[in-house]
Formats: sequence, C-alpha cells, structure tokens
Amino acid sequence: MDKYTLERDGQIDFYKRFLPRVNPSLTIDDILDDNNDGVLNGNLLEFKLRIPDLNSVLFQCIKYLSAMRVKGKPVPAGIHLIDLNAGVDWYFESSTYLADIEKLYSGGASKDNSGFIGGKPVKTLNYGNNDVDAENLIMLLKQNSYTKIHIDENCIVGWATSFYKAVPTARKEDFIGDDTGAHKTIGEIRKPKKFSEFIYPYTGETNVKFNYLMDKLNDTLQKKNLGAFYTHKLYAEKALELVRKAIARVPEGNDYIILDRCAGTGNLENGLSDDELSHVIVSTVEYYEYKVLQELLGSKVRHIIPPTETNDTFNAGLVTGADALSKEYLENPVIKQYLENTKCTIILFENPPYSETTSIEHQKRKAGKTSFWKQSYIMSEMKKDKEVKGSTYNDLSNLFIWSAFKYYLRQPTDSYIVFSPIKYWKTQHLISREFLGGFAFNRRHFHTNIDACVMCALWGQSKKNHRRFSIRAYDIDKEGKLKAEGTLSIKRIYSIYSQKFYEKGSRTDDIQGGIFAEFDGTEADKNRASIRIRPLTNDNIIAYLVVKGANFDNPDSCVHLLTVGAYDANGFYVRRDNFLEKLPMFCASRYITYNREWTERARIMKSADGAEKYKKALSNGKLEKWLLKSLLFTCLEMQNHMRTFTGSDGRFYKNELCLDGTNGETLAISTLKAMDKNEKEKELFEQWNRVLACAKDTSEYNSSLTYGVYQIFAELDTSYKDEKTGETVYNNVELHTALQALKGLVKDYYNAEIVPTLFEYEFLK
Repeated sequence: MDKYTLERDGQIDFYKRFLPRVNPSLTIDDILDDNNDGVLNGNLLEFKLRIPDLNSVLFQCIKYLSAMRVKGKPVPAGIHLIDLNAGVDWYFESSTYLADIEKLYSGGASKDNSGFIGGKPVKTLNYGNNDVDAENLIMLLKQNSYTKIHIDENCIVGWATSFYKAVPTARKEDFIGDDTGAHKTIGEIRKPKKFSEFIYPYTGETNVKFNYLMDKLNDTLQKKNLGAFYTHKLYAEKALELVRKAIARVPEGNDYIILDRCAGTGNLENGLSDDELSHVIVSTVEYYEYKVLQELLGSKVRHIIPPTETNDTFNAGLVTGADALSKEYLENPVIKQYLENTKCTIILFENPPYSETTSIEHQKRKAGKTSFWKQSYIMSEMKKDKEVKGSTYNDLSNLFIWSAFKYYLRQPTDSYIVFSPIKYWKTQHLISREFLGGFAFNRRHFHTNIDACVMCALWGQSKKNHRRFSIRAYDIDKEGKLKAEGTLSIKRIYSIYSQKFYEKGSRTDDIQGGIFAEFDGTEADKNRASIRIRPLTNDNIIAYLVVKGANFDNPDSCVHLLTVGAYDANGFYVRRDNFLEKLPMFCASRYITYNREWTERARIMKSADGAEKYKKALSNGKLEKWLLKSLLFTCLEMQNHMRTFTGSDGRFYKNELCLDGTNGETLAISTLKAMDKNEKEKELFEQWNRVLACAKDTSEYNSSLTYGVYQIFAELDTSYKDEKTGETVYNNVELHTALQALKGLVKDYYNAEIVPTLFEYEFLK
C-alpha cells in the first residue's frame, strides 16, 4: 500500500527530512516558487505520488524553467523528479535541455506533456531506503549552480526587471548599452557581471531586435517619467487611415510634413509608404530608442532630430536637442523652416507619452513634483494659459496636445492625429477644435495591464465646440487580429458632483467637533497625518459621502460612504432630510465595478450635467420609485463602508443605511416600506436575510450592533491561510457563500434597475 495518498503530505515530509541537512534556516514557503513544487538552491523539485512516465514529468519541469527564464529568474542547473511513494529521485541536468527551455509554452505546465522524449537521468537515487543515496541527494540539493540562458526578445523584459531590482541605481545604458554609437557603455546583457552565472553575453550588434520592447526596458520610475507606452502594430496601421485623410486635406500645390515628436523606435511610421515617409520628421528623447530609430528609419524619412549622433548627443540616457517640451526644440531650425512656410501643411502624428504625477508609483517614491517634464519650458508656458485647468498639468500627454495647437498647427488644413485617453477633451477641455474622425482602442495593447479606452482622433486646426461625437471601437483578439466592437458615443462633461450636488458648509444647529473615519469606516486616530476635516455632530447627520472627480481611474479610492466624516474632508455630510436625493452619486460611482469592458473605462465618467433636469424630476415626484431602488442598492453594495460602533467620544454611531432591524428599524428599513417590490427586489431581501442569519451564527457576531453588508464582510467573514496548501480557508463557509451570492444579485439588479436612469439624468455620461 502506498505511504501517501496526498502529494502535499509527501512533499512536506520530504522537506522536513532533508531541509535541516541542506539549510535549516529555510522553510517550505521560502522555496515554493512560481506554482512549482520548489526551488532549492540550484535545484528544481517536482513531486508526484507515482511517476509512471519520466518524460512527461521532465517536460513539465522544462516548462517551469522556461517560465522562469522569461521572468528573468535564474534557471536551476538541477532537475529532480521525485516519486514520493517509491522514495526515488531521478536527477537531470537542465543544460541538456536548454534548447527546449528557451522555447515558449502556453497553458498549464502539467497539461499536454505526452510525446516528449528526454534522455536518461544523470543519477537515480533511492533515497527512501538507501542511506548513501540519501546523502548523495543532500549533496546535490546543496549545490547552487545554474544553467546559463541566451537573452532574446521573449525574456529581456524579465531580466531587465530583475536587473533594476538588483541594482536600483542602474540606468538603461547599464543594461542594454552597446558600442555602436558615440556613447559606448557596454551593458549587462553584453558583458554580464551581476548575472554572469545566469546569462550568456548577448551578441547582437544593435538593439533593433528589441524594437517593440524598448519602452519596457527602462526602470520603473523612468517608465513613468517618460511615459513611453508603445503602439500596437495593428493600431498603428489603423491610424494610418486618419493620416491619409489628413494628407487628402493638403491644398493642391502645398508641400507637407508629418511630424512625430515622440516617435520611440518608429512603429507608428512603419506602415507608411516610401513617398509618405519622405515627408516624415521624427524624434525621440530616449537615447537607445533614438539609436534604433536611426537604424530603422534614418534613410527613409525626411529628417530625424538630431540628424546624426555626436559626442554630445547622449545626456544621462536622453538625447540632446530631442526633448519636445524644451524651448530648444521649439526653435529647432529644421522644423521651423516648415512652420514658417505658408505653402507647407503641418500634420502631427503622435502617441504622446502618458504619465501622471498622481500615479501610485510616483506617490510611493514622492517623485510627482520632480518629474523632469514638470520643470519643462512647455509646462511653464502652458501654465500661463488661463483656459487650462489645474489638474490638466498632471498628465504628460497634455503638454504635447496643448503645444501641438499652440506652436505647430497654424492653418485650417493642418491636422493632428493623436493617441490619448479621452479625458483631455471630455472633462479637461484642453482643446475645442474640429473633430474629423477617430477610433477607440483598448489600452491593454499599449504595453499596459489595463483594459480601458484610448482614443485616436484626427483634429483640425479650426475651433469648434463639439458636445459629442462618435468613434468606432477596435480590440485585438486572441489570434492577433483587429476586432470591430461597434460605435461608441463620446460626450463632453461640463460639471462634476461637488459643483452641483454637494451640500456646502454646515447648518445652524450643527455642533463643531466629533470623530472622523478611515476609508474602511473605522474611527481614525486623531493624530494621524493628512487630517483636514473639521468634524460636525448632529442627530440629523446619518453619513458622510465622498465621490471624487469625474473619471474611474481608481474607482474604489474615489468613493467613500461612512458613518462619520472622512479624515481628508473631500466629501459632505448626508442628512435625514436629503439622503435619498444624494445617494445616486454613490450609485453612479460603482459603474465600472460592474461594467469592466474596455469600451467603458476611461470613456464613461461621472457628471453633474443633468442636475437641473434631475432636480426638476425630484420636485414633481417622478423619481420616487427609482430613489428607493437606489437606496436598496446602497444598503447592499460592498463599497458602503458604514459601520455601527461606539466612538472614542462615547457616542454610539449607528449605521442607518442598512437592512439589519435586529436592534430596531434603521432609516433605510422604514423608508423602504414604501417600496412595491418586484421579483428581483424580493430575491435581494431574501438573500440579505440569509446573510444576516449566517452572520448571527458566527462566534464573532455582536448582538448589540446593527450590521451592514461591509461590516459583516470585514468583521465576521473571517478566514485564514492553510499552511499546507496555501489556500484561503473561511471560518464561516455558509456566511461567505451567502455574501458571494448576494454580490451576484446586486450586480444584476444594479445594471437592470439603476444604471439606465443614471444615464438618463447624466450622473453617468
């Protein structure tokens, strides 16, 4: 009979037996890695209860090693296939299978492994009943050697990430530098030092092989500063339709130029014909992109800025004279000759770098104000423009867009084809120009992990105040083909909630003082940093609502519904006499949570443009039924972080916007008595009752509290991580199941019963 029936049990016993001899300071968690069974020193271990076919398990390990290589992780020299019940270890050397390791594999590593033919194991060790073999196994596991791999386009991003982690002060030149230009820094990939044990020197003469990856080879903050997100080939090709539409606008007899001030390695221009390329002027501020750009397009385009590399070209990883945000660039005589020629039409064709100084990465490093472009000449000039709003300065792409119309487009037939998130036109009102056509593309295909809408628009120079327009949407499917997703409406937003719906100031019967909360609804320490609120107390106050801005970039961090005021004071107090009319703001703030399609994010935003229409509907009672639906949704929505608790001021704070009537009716319960429930609403109430019943069965339940969904989730739906499996185990399975079921019902109810009216009254637009 087999000793083990569960692989995990055998694995734990193996490590308990051998780890003390190999390295007693290590735990099992220290060596588990990337979904495999463990990497111990220079050894990959794979456990099976029984191994009937060595080849299939060996191939599984090769896939693991392939994934490690792609991620920039050292490839262990040893491969151990361990039959737990037989007590046998078959040892292989990974160097024998380097060609297979350097291939790419898709799908689970444990699937589709039949048919692979490997060689004989280097050693077969019967560690289960042979002490000599057990000692030999220990010696192997102590070895800390690795198989060198070759750098290629599949793994270079992973190794760049590892390099910058290992050498935080390193620059791009330290990683991919070569000796082909005037600046000759030999980088890590060509002369390995830090990774000399792990990689072979890259022998490619230039970096052209990494053309489409150059933006991903910067360190993390440099990526944010430069904002160099590449344009997918299919999107670049689709955008050429707009370029050719712009060319068709060139008056007969005119010359024209196509200017790209942020060309990267030139993938926007790759689809242009030779004749069209003869009109192109390109530049890029990043040195190693500039070198690739020279190699790929230097002989085809009209001009590159600067035209050739000199000893002064390299400037701390950037290109002297190629910073499009500098005064020097604006005065570049090569470009200026065309701007001063009235018989030359100007066409700008750009995917401007997109970087926000409000990004999480910048805030972590406290680098928002020190980004080099914040100190640029264009920024200083843009700040003189009284029509530009303050928040507009936080987006690097806006400097390119603003300067395009300020300095380059001069005549009615000049054009600008630009890739950028829609908000520069929709909410920031950076430009009001003639819209001549455009497309919507999925941001995920711009070397990001975000599904969101990026607009590629063709703008004319003539001023025009569009209120709306339509663009065709295109995604890229799994086969790598362009996929039409219909037509999207883009509507301009003129006001936000805080301007039209927030209650300003205090009332005459409010009492100054009280407590305030963290965003999770718990009381905040009075000594915490960033306190801006001046708390108020009043029996009429039931909640505090924060709904920031117009966009959904960080949906959960931009909305807070709390029992007491939020410490940062970005909201307003909600009262017994106005809560129903205020809750639609909270409802609207959850749109992206339940509608995650790329066509919605960064296109649909929060708006107060329908305020007058909404207030009129309130006054004539048209929205009474819908407001009750909004209240029901609010009570059951997880982002409602209202809690019941006794504050440090001795006051008892009750969650009035929940459906727990255990300790007497809440304001929500008494208000919802007027609801004529449909079948969906009856189902929601029934599911809530299941949740509450399960909550009362938990050991953590406090009968003196009035619970909302979030407080149940946060305080009663407790869990722990299983040490053996690493999986989350819930202490109250029935409660967790009931909460999950409620989430699904709430989503369906929201989209069916709440969302249409939010759009009708332009809470969403």
